[in-house]
Amino acid sequence: MNVPSLLPGNPSELRLRISYTDDLADTPQTDTLERWDVAVLHGDRTVGSVTFYRVHLDRGMNAVRVMEEKSEELDEIAQALLDPITGSFTEDASSSLPYVGSSLLVMDKVTLDEPWRGHGPGAILATEAIHRLMAGCRAIASSPRVTDLSSDRLRNQTEFDRVTTKIARGWELIGFRRYQGNVYLLSPASLELEEQRGAMRGRLAVWRRIQGSHTSP
Repeated sequence: MNVPSLLPGNPSELRLRISYTDDLADTPQTDTLERWDVAVLHGDRTVGSVTFYRVHLDRGMNAVRVMEEKSEELDEIAQALLDPITGSFTEDASSSLPYVGSSLLVMDKVTLDEPWRGHGPGAILATEAIHRLMAGCRAIASSPRVTDLSSDRLRNQTEFDRVTTKIARGWELIGFRRYQGNVYLLSPASLELEEQRGAMRGRLAVWRRIQGSHTSP
């Protein structure tokens, strides 16, 4: 396996920096909804980012109300998965989720600089970030969509739909499954998630060996 020649750098040198900023606001909203930012680094440059929200369903405000106020994307996920009265998972969602935690992890936005797109690093990076943030969560949810509309080609509806479908297939590769509408759901206990993580880490190991063979005297 060769390092993809179209990438602007060796993917084995990509790194994640995960951060949570607590502004010490003593409000029910901040007790319920936490934003986690993941920077994608290559050398000393930031080449992408992933935004997650950890939603605590057992403290603070009703999670449906908090997510509705935060953004349309979070509201879409809340309407699909949560009971508007209790703020907990609906009976239907609960029936498809093993009980391994009480919170909901939302993968909200994934962005990569254009030269890095379409070659596989996005799924690898998202999988690693999920593994570091999913502790205590019963489900991971996402609503696959194009987040960067700056490209002229995405103004064509056919091309927009093609790229959106490709993004969804990338998330399906690591175990996400369509639950309702454009909302995809993944259990932290998914064997497919663990298997795909192992396969992706294998790809990184191969890339590292290739890089080492190229730099050895």
